[in-house]
Amino acid sequence: MRITGYRTLTTVQQWGRPVGDANGILPHGVTPVSIVIVETDEGITGVGLGPHVEIDTIFAAIDGEDPRAVTTLYDRMLRQSFKAGHGGLVFGTIGALDTALWDIKAQAAGEPLWRLLGGRDRHVPAYASGLDIGLTDDELVAEYEVYAGYGLRAAKLKGGLDIERDRQRLALVRDVLTEAGHGRRPGLMLDVNEAWSRKQAVRHVCELERTLDLVWIEEPVRRWDAEGLSAVGRGVRAAVATGENLTGLEQYRPLIGAGAVDIVQMAAVWGVTHFLRVAALAHAHDLPVSPIGNIPIGLLHAATSVPNHLVSELQDLRPPVGLGVDLHIEDGAFVLGDTPGLGVRVDEAAIVAAGHRPGSPTAQSPNVRPERAGLRLLAEADHTVPELRVESLLTNSVAARQGAAPVRH
Repeated sequence: MRITGYRTLTTVQQWGRPVGDANGILPHGVTPVSIVIVETDEGITGVGLGPHVEIDTIFAAIDGEDPRAVTTLYDRMLRQSFKAGHGGLVFGTIGALDTALWDIKAQAAGEPLWRLLGGRDRHVPAYASGLDIGLTDDELVAEYEVYAGYGLRAAKLKGGLDIERDRQRLALVRDVLTEAGHGRRPGLMLDVNEAWSRKQAVRHVCELERTLDLVWIEEPVRRWDAEGLSAVGRGVRAAVATGENLTGLEQYRPLIGAGAVDIVQMAAVWGVTHFLRVAALAHAHDLPVSPIGNIPIGLLHAATSVPNHLVSELQDLRPPVGLGVDLHIEDGAFVLGDTPGLGVRVDEAAIVAAGHRPGSPTAQSPNVRPERAGLRLLAEADHTVPELRVESLLTNSVAARQGAAPVRH
């Protein structure tokens, strides 16, 4: 079998409500999803979800190769880009191609990827993560009632701009999950997306911990700040989680060596091989791992095969436009199917027909770091959604979810 080519697509995730974090909000609730499809001379194609920046350069490292030599080809792609730096979106391109190769390898073997990688149990524990900072209290409760209906008993909220607002929102979700769990204490996490300085982080979390029990605080300071993350970890009861924006073992090694991270995270966009290698590094230090992403399908398969997987992020309950995924949510877990490979089906005609063209990030986008991040003296004004939002969007979304089947396509 030989790799013969690739093609790329861009679809969107339609949240049906505002999404965002401490850095900004997308009131329209539409986010781009990039797709890479790798072709072979035997007609098997693999799918990877991730960017295609500099893809011609990266693809040259694997063109004409046997796709089943996945980990060797991963290193070839890293070497192909070492001068320019295999980080950021370029690392995401490598991850998308890597995931597509794992998809091909498992399809060629006639097995789902989770079984090919040595997984025994197709159930992957999940937590709810709504990218929810732009929701009103009523909307927040309604959203997490939907998650609770699928058996989720742990939730990660976005916050970091106002202590009392975070306390109120966390308490609302705690009550929803406690009621759904018949009185059992739920797991609560807070993600601030690098919005604080070190002392801000300790002060904010310690104040929350007077009345709330947090499992972890995520990205409290800058992702590379090993000393700062260590200081936060010493100053609070909650675990420190970070890693979704780290690319390569060389970026994890200083943090793990400094005892700066308690929950090691990896983003789905960086690929399966990256996840497996970081999981092994974390396991050597007795640390748990937790995949990040909207339906992080490749990492869910890989998570079944590592001994230190803790829990995986579940964002939207529906797949992006034009994508079908062979999994469903049941009793608080992703349940992977038996389709060979990743179990991802791409309806290219539906994507093209939808005609979505996501624009460039604005200054209010979650992907643009605010000028005063880490320098705020007082709490932010209420981080609500602009008036241009159509209220019926969320109402329709929640109603649809409450009546819809779990993700299974």
